[in-house]
Amino acid sequence: MGPTTTPRIRRTAQNTQFTYNLSRRVNDVQTYPIQSPQGATILIYGHDNGITLVWRGGRRFKPLKEAPPQQQQQTNKKEQRNGAADDVVMIIDSDDDEPAKAQAPQGYVDKPEFEDTVEKTPYPEIVQTLDLAFGTAVLKVAVMPLVPCSAAEAGSNGEPILAEKMVFAVSCATNDAFLVTLPLTPPSPESKARPELRANLLAGKAGSGAWGESLTLLGGQTKHSEGLAITMVTPKSADSSGRAPRAVVAAFSRQASGALHLWEIALDSKPPSQRPVEPFQSEYLPAPLTSISFNPTNTTQLLAVSSPHAVRIYDFAQSVLVPEPDARGPFPSQGSWLLSLYQPFAKTSSSRKPILDAAWIAHGRAVFALLADGMWGIWDIEGAKPLQSGAALSNKLKSGVQGAALTAFSVSGYVEGTGSLRSVATQQKDKHAGEFAPMTPHTRKQAAASLTGTPGVDRLFAVHGGVKVIGHPYTPGKALQDESLALWIGGLEHVCVIPGVLRFWDSQLRRGSGGGVNLFSGAQPTRMLKLVDLTTGLLGERCCGVGLIPDSSKNDEDVPDDGGLPVDILIRGESRIVIVREGEDGPGRKIGDVVASRRKRLFSRTDKEAIIVHGKQDRSASLSFNLSTVKPGTLRLKPSPKDEHDGNEIGNGNGAGDKMEDAPTPTTRSRAGFGFADTLSAAADVTADLTTRDVEAEMLDIMEIDQALNNLEDYRGSGRKKVLFEED
Repeated sequence: MGPTTTPRIRRTAQNTQFTYNLSRRVNDVQTYPIQSPQGATILIYGHDNGITLVWRGGRRFKPLKEAPPQQQQQTNKKEQRNGAADDVVMIIDSDDDEPAKAQAPQGYVDKPEFEDTVEKTPYPEIVQTLDLAFGTAVLKVAVMPLVPCSAAEAGSNGEPILAEKMVFAVSCATNDAFLVTLPLTPPSPESKARPELRANLLAGKAGSGAWGESLTLLGGQTKHSEGLAITMVTPKSADSSGRAPRAVVAAFSRQASGALHLWEIALDSKPPSQRPVEPFQSEYLPAPLTSISFNPTNTTQLLAVSSPHAVRIYDFAQSVLVPEPDARGPFPSQGSWLLSLYQPFAKTSSSRKPILDAAWIAHGRAVFALLADGMWGIWDIEGAKPLQSGAALSNKLKSGVQGAALTAFSVSGYVEGTGSLRSVATQQKDKHAGEFAPMTPHTRKQAAASLTGTPGVDRLFAVHGGVKVIGHPYTPGKALQDESLALWIGGLEHVCVIPGVLRFWDSQLRRGSGGGVNLFSGAQPTRMLKLVDLTTGLLGERCCGVGLIPDSSKNDEDVPDDGGLPVDILIRGESRIVIVREGEDGPGRKIGDVVASRRKRLFSRTDKEAIIVHGKQDRSASLSFNLSTVKPGTLRLKPSPKDEHDGNEIGNGNGAGDKMEDAPTPTTRSRAGFGFADTLSAAADVTADLTTRDVEAEMLDIMEIDQALNNLEDYRGSGRKKVLFEED
């Protein structure tokens, strides 16, 4: 069963989270870069029985049209009791006629119909789901590193097969890997309700062709793949068969000390062979890899991450050996390692920091790396630095230069809140300092480890994390499109997003501080944004990975500086998928504005008698409030002539006693700014007119004033204020 079509929506002050509860434990989830013809975004996730495809958004299916009752009765009359139709023609065999050949049943042709327009909804709804059962757990799913685009754009780029079918790879727990092709169009509800699928549980199994899919088995592995990558290459060959586009799949496993296998499969209309495809290249490594990914521009280059050692670039189309004359195939039997990227050393240790993950950025011209202690850095391989132009290291990627290396980051910094990972070794030293430890084998081992600092580095190997990069859709008139990057380290507390990688890189270079200052400040496209309150959507589950979903309604130019992201963030839990929308534009994103407007409003709309502020609506940084006594309704009241006359007579020298006795009792005079206190006393003393006065309304008015004064105290310090009083 697929995910629930209606998500659980929870809104926070910073984002909106859509939680999809799954019926299985999810192992991996990927976003297919090409949209379906009806405009849906396709999600592929692997679970314990195969994979599930989800079409999210786009045009909906047209409702089913039921046949009228008269037509159904006519159809029933045509059927005989034995189930045969009346118009059956019997053919009698004769010696002259050849026996009729048995015809193979043709596959089901699905013709789904969709609405003409996309219905505007608060969030993209799930249009269709499809389960492909492999009979075993699918551990990894790999899609091509393409810029998100529509099916029509993919076909216009010279790859017509990508406009009709999606091509991806999966690896199973049974040491098998498959290349899967499937139509981009979601299956109609009629095709999922076919009688043959209900009669046999295995009728819709992956590879049966019930959904128009095809599987190509990739053999040659003795252990299951721990990492997978796929790309499309069009070899340049004089042979016509070599010009067809080919899919190249790379996988690594823990076979021996570590092995890297590559397969190439022709993408044509021929049915796949039943025999497994053997790898055309196999590289045996000194240590297992952590992750691999193909270059989106130079499709023959593979980025291989070895966590404790380095990040290396492998090119399967360039061979270090002389090509054999009798070699077959478009690619050589052996590739070459072009470049090694070394991470910095850990403090108080002779070992390097472990690498959690690395990914291509700047369209394959640079590499973004995330280290286990929270450090991140960018290796500028081909001079893609925004402030400078030129290929500083591009000559090192030529086939004539081998063994090149790079260690220095172009910019680097640390993820906010990961200081505890860097202070592990220091905490180990402080823990054993000043304590009495008896000389036992266990305490000797701990004391030696604390002095060398190795336990801190070893502890970093248990930290999990990852990096995911996606390009922005093509914008007419712009040469180079930006990219968005998401990373996570440790868990859901440290999930960050860079809306624009190139603008972020440029801003860090301009600051000239190596990226360590004001990392999470500034305009949103030029800073690293940290997601908060993710426990609201995950509901207690741990974060197992992150992904990115392109937002077709926004492009590279529509990213505001103060809210909104060009992508949605996908958080993978153990049995949940959470899609996070960040910003102030959309459903549930204007809650902060509503709360702020309520705080800024001093009084209710019906009560306008206490304080009147004369200023602009936008509230600039420096404000001036006129609290003069000239205008009515302000804090201070101008004394009346009667009060001045009484005061002169009372204060006279001679006959002051007589005047005091004859003078009437002074009336209650409102104090400056606190006239409501007299109103409160008068309301408490009056008992006769309680039936005519609304005491509760008067008390509420007084409470409204108290709330206004509290709000004024809350806004104190937010800007420079000038209060002017008029002297009498």
